[in-house]
Amino acid sequence: MITDGGPLAIRIAQYGTRHGHAAGWVQAMLANPDVEMVGVYEPDRARRADLKASGSPPWSEVRWFHDKAEFLDDPTIRAVASEGSNAESLAQTEEIVAAGKHVLYDKPAGDDYPRFERMLSTAHQQRLLVQMGYMWRYHDGFSRIVEWARSGFLGKIFGIRAHVSTDLTPEATSVIASHTGGIFYDLAGHMIDQIVWILGRPDKVTSFLRQDNFITDRFTDNALGVFEYDGAMAFVDIAAMEPTPMARRFEVYGTKGSAIMEPFEPAGTVRLCLREPRGDYPAGVSTIEIEDRPRYDAPLAAFLLDLRGEKEPDRSMEHDLIVQETLLRATGGIVG
Repeated sequence: MITDGGPLAIRIAQYGTRHGHAAGWVQAMLANPDVEMVGVYEPDRARRADLKASGSPPWSEVRWFHDKAEFLDDPTIRAVASEGSNAESLAQTEEIVAAGKHVLYDKPAGDDYPRFERMLSTAHQQRLLVQMGYMWRYHDGFSRIVEWARSGFLGKIFGIRAHVSTDLTPEATSVIASHTGGIFYDLAGHMIDQIVWILGRPDKVTSFLRQDNFITDRFTDNALGVFEYDGAMAFVDIAAMEPTPMARRFEVYGTKGSAIMEPFEPAGTVRLCLREPRGDYPAGVSTIEIEDRPRYDAPLAAFLLDLRGEKEPDRSMEHDLIVQETLLRATGGIVG
């Protein structure tokens, strides 16, 4: 069913269903009392018909638009979630911005960096918010570790390691295969978002993009990115064929301490190691319990607060540009 929301609920539509997070965002919007989830548009008529006929939530609970003008031309709809496939979402997000609407734009931001830059510039000129769908920005473990790193709590950061593999079906790899970098293109942005927030733009990017499983032709399924800074290095490794449950891991190392989290989901604990007592934590190793938060609830709540002017966005346009540029530097889409 369509969420009515409260009297101050923000009317939001969704453009596209082919992104891997599309259903999750719909569920989050339907459950949020501050959102009136007005409907979903899928440009592929056959897919739209299949999802409507499936009877499966969340698709069975939404209104379906038959033409994009139904939501793009509706001035009462303030925002749109851009959830098309990575091959179509940048063009769709341009349409949303051109219609004067705020955007929840799922990652990554396409293969055409100048086009992404122009779209963000247009949004900025029109005072529109474009929030990227890096949902682990609001993860309890990442939030704590990043704050420790940025505040100096861990000392000077000299190393970051991230492992964020997955286990894809041949059908899923065939969809991603159109993008240079394969699985690295698809998932590395999540970790680059955290790394850039801690260390900034890397001076040098080196990547190793391999095909080691040979399920899909010309598909990078085993990759490593190395990001070099003055006095620090970061490593991101991703494979497409790691058996579940994946050992997803995030590690930050500084001169005064280190923090390691494994796994991300379900979130459980962070291992904090300090050279000396700091704040509420003793010297040595502490195991800190963290909250296992739903993926999309906190990012959606933050987006709504920004739309109401109750806070500033948690990441700047400049940050999102650096994240996308760094991802494309690693996959070969940008040289340098």
